[in-house]
Amino acid sequence: MNDSASDGAPIQRAPVYQTQRRVEFRDTDAAGIVHFSAFFPMMEAAEHEFLRSVGIPVMPHHESEERLTWSRVAASCDFHGPARFEDILQIDLHVDRIGQSSISYRFELTCEGRRIATGKITAVCCDLKAGGKLVKTNVPNDLRQRLSGPQND
Repeated sequence: MNDSASDGAPIQRAPVYQTQRRVEFRDTDAAGIVHFSAFFPMMEAAEHEFLRSVGIPVMPHHESEERLTWSRVAASCDFHGPARFEDILQIDLHVDRIGQSSISYRFELTCEGRRIATGKITAVCCDLKAGGKLVKTNVPNDLRQRLSGPQND
């Protein structure tokens, strides 16, 4: 598979990051099944964990830091099967594409080997200006390399 991140080609098929999350009561509906809307914060939390794991802050904490952040521009989720209160979900994050100014992730949520949900998030790299204004910017090359993760054959 083409592992070139500079041309927007797919990066890899193996997950670059894996995490687990216990289903909380607040995540469930009246039937005790994870509510569809609860998958979005789970995917975003996995993305944030991934960014921190490769040394990329989700938001700048100090004025001296680079002022980059990531704005979500698209998100989708498909339900495949139920998960219930206190189930442990494995969340696999895949980097599907790194464009000039964006990154697209794919997520697989499973429970004991059963596919529960799949989803996608696309985020745009933004420069955080004074007053909170966001301006789209190119993904810096050093971040591009970290986001690509270890290359698999």
